[in-house]
Amino acid sequence: MRLQHLSKNLKDYRFYCLSLALLAMLALFIKPSVIKQQPVYNFTFIIDITRSMNARDYQLNEQAVSRLQFVKQALGELILKLPCQSKVGLGIFTERHSTLLFEPIEVCSSYAEIDSVIDSIDWRMAWAADSRISKGLASAITQLKDRDSHLVFLTDGQEAPPLNPRYKTDFSDLKDQQKGLLVGVGGLQNVAIPKYNNQGQQQGVYQQDDVPHRSTFGMAPTSSVPAGNFNARNAPFGGAIVTGDQHLTRLYEPYLQQLSKEVAWSYHRLESSELLNRALQTPVFAQQKQVQSDIRPYFAILALILLALVYFPYLVFKRKPHYKK
Repeated sequence: MRLQHLSKNLKDYRFYCLSLALLAMLALFIKPSVIKQQPVYNFTFIIDITRSMNARDYQLNEQAVSRLQFVKQALGELILKLPCQSKVGLGIFTERHSTLLFEPIEVCSSYAEIDSVIDSIDWRMAWAADSRISKGLASAITQLKDRDSHLVFLTDGQEAPPLNPRYKTDFSDLKDQQKGLLVGVGGLQNVAIPKYNNQGQQQGVYQQDDVPHRSTFGMAPTSSVPAGNFNARNAPFGGAIVTGDQHLTRLYEPYLQQLSKEVAWSYHRLESSELLNRALQTPVFAQQKQVQSDIRPYFAILALILLALVYFPYLVFKRKPHYKK
């Protein structure tokens, strides 16, 4: 009887399914992997943390969020999509300089650390209020030009105070030094810039009288006509009151597109993490490597299919209706 019972079990497909499912689950504990050729990436992200990045012209979960918050959200999602063995470094920009927070590290083994640093980035980390985008970009390229990492510079492009055309940054020595992507952040329409006190509490928004609307650094542009109360030594820009919209902010896209040409980079407007991922995971930035690829998910899927065959056979083997002739 026992032999007959065993013989019957051996003929039952469920016996084989359960046996194979057990083997598949046991394989999960030995962490099987294969060596395969795949593209990996090495990026260093530099994030603009100047005051205009506090403007709220993005939406997350149907709520208005700041540019800085949207950047952090997009980068957090992007890192999850990068293949293992890729590396990510992080830095911030304010005033005239870019500063690295950490060198590129592997994304899979260090995801928690990378995500924690991204989440902790705050506008209050800025050491000065000015925003010299071109100088910050040049600073970042200079720091990373001899390293095996592609630079991604994220900014809204607003120079504050406005840039004096006589003192444009010269990128001739930095052009083609490094591949990178200039990412424009924000909307194309002017919005208000939140104003905070020393305790980080918002106190309204910046008004027209709160900010300079022209540069008063160095010599006046040669094309400018001296306005009232001009004095070559003490008031080379004139003494007339100048008003503008520098208390508001928008994405200065034409300016960033021009900067990207000057450093021979590509330009991308930040609209979603998915589109940013497509712009970055391209052959231009990829490096082909032989890496160990974890194949445990395939064994897990196989085990689930085999168990489904045993416990939910009607989902797999649907009986066809019989029709009488």
